[in-house]
Amino acid sequence: MRRRKFIEKCGLISAGAITPSLINATLLTSCSTKPGNELSSDIVIIGGGLGGCAAAFAACRHGASVIMTEPTDWIGGQVSQQAVPPDEHQWIETFGRTVSYAKFRTLIRDYYKKNYPLNNTARATKYLNPGNGSVSRICHEPAVSVAVLQSMLAPAIDSGQLQILLNTDPVEAFTTKDHIIAVTCLNRNTDNSVVLHGKMFIDASEEGDLLALSGTEYVIGSESQKQTGEPHAPEKANPENIQALTHCFAIDHLEREDHTIERPAMYEFWKNYIPPLKPAWPGKILSFEYSKPNTLIPTTLSFVPCGKLNPAPKTKSLNLWLYRRMIDRSNFLKGTYDSDITVINWPQNDFLLGNITDVAEEERNQNLFKAKQLRLSLLYWLQTEAPRPDGKEGWKGLRLRKDIVGTEDGLAKFPYIRESRRIQAEYTILEQDITLEERQKVVGSSGERILAKQFDDSVGIGYYHLDLHPSTGGDNYIDTASVPFQIPLGALIPKRMENLIPGCKNIGTTHISNGCYRLHPVEWSIGEAAGYFCTFSLSKRTLPRKVRNDRTLLREFQSMLVKNGIELNWSKNFMDKRNVT
Repeated sequence: MRRRKFIEKCGLISAGAITPSLINATLLTSCSTKPGNELSSDIVIIGGGLGGCAAAFAACRHGASVIMTEPTDWIGGQVSQQAVPPDEHQWIETFGRTVSYAKFRTLIRDYYKKNYPLNNTARATKYLNPGNGSVSRICHEPAVSVAVLQSMLAPAIDSGQLQILLNTDPVEAFTTKDHIIAVTCLNRNTDNSVVLHGKMFIDASEEGDLLALSGTEYVIGSESQKQTGEPHAPEKANPENIQALTHCFAIDHLEREDHTIERPAMYEFWKNYIPPLKPAWPGKILSFEYSKPNTLIPTTLSFVPCGKLNPAPKTKSLNLWLYRRMIDRSNFLKGTYDSDITVINWPQNDFLLGNITDVAEEERNQNLFKAKQLRLSLLYWLQTEAPRPDGKEGWKGLRLRKDIVGTEDGLAKFPYIRESRRIQAEYTILEQDITLEERQKVVGSSGERILAKQFDDSVGIGYYHLDLHPSTGGDNYIDTASVPFQIPLGALIPKRMENLIPGCKNIGTTHISNGCYRLHPVEWSIGEAAGYFCTFSLSKRTLPRKVRNDRTLLREFQSMLVKNGIELNWSKNFMDKRNVT
């Protein structure tokens, strides 16, 4: 009861905080902790993205007390605060994901069916895709993900088992020998601090914040080919060579209206900017020309916005308007929306001028400003100068939807981070473990389905093609076929630190293999495995690395994962080509 009263006093989120009327508003509040406040729990999770939420869900399910921090006022990470619809593999509706991730997706669809004026056709669609975006089978609004995630965590929140500190960043870690003792966090809004004590710590932050603060050994940027033997690795290692971040935003289109924004301060610079990449980018970044990722052949994209007066036309190439569309107005009763709503997460707003991780604060802030200016310049160019199929220039009716991302400037609450600090792990996943070309060298090409390297310590599975966006070190796309893979437990165990577990894209991958392990369902699987791993280790009163290196404990832990709906191997349905579409 005391914990419950403390939660309410601090303003922490509670089970009844979400209502349909708040779907496009700021849905969660944060704890305004006072200087000197101290909180403790079995597990402290730094970062409330998909990995952090999945870790909290798993840990609470097995009785652990949890504190989770989040730097914004929205949990959900890339699917919410970064406004990126789920990037998933083609079998996601039936297998190749955990039971809890499948539930998350089902609840998103249920939310629309319960709270939105869908038409009869959409309401009867089993696998409803609210936006019918081509990139995902479940393109939807960020705030819906927040509502769904909170509903999944609500029982633990309501009982006091889980506390979530929003608008809160880690600023200092206290360690002794190879253990983290506590982490000091700061509330962004109040500058008040709180010290979080835990037995286990999970770093589920977007940039691997706790790795740096705790002195945990990590890698950032690209390794050399000599270090990893990876065919796509460069000759020399480069810690500053990181995949571009992207500031996403949402727009709709109101024909015959003028929603042109003020000309951005850096517009002339970005209008004439040509990315200095190798192999070469085909021209200016503010154009519809780009390098096709898997071939690097110059390719022209299409852009034709769809509004109330102009239905979606057929185009010869990919229509970027449809690519990450999160609201398809044809799914809803007539008059509900005047336009589709789409998210702009394109090559044209990938920021290549610098990094925000492991740089001085001034440089970080400058790069974030420049990235925002690129986003504004892209929107202004689309409104005023972009070539149209009818020979005109620009669409003045493009309107920035600030309400969709929940911010005053119309930018997503956090930049889309594709690459994090990564632990130096007991096992580092290499390109050779997961790409089709490299696996064919090992197992041949007999016509059977080819899998990635098989791991005896698997704690989950995933699949996505190896997808690296252009990087700040000057690399163009690295995009190649991969094969369905596993998540080895060894990639979740730091070489030295004993009570810190990575919970998202900061596991033991390389710059190259990260291109497969950074996507939504894989991040969820990593986080869920991390949550169960911590609770299992605590229940056995043993160190996490001992679980992996004791065959009896490892099999018991894997059995626990299977019982909780986590697949450790790709199913027979997948291996039988007849049962896969």
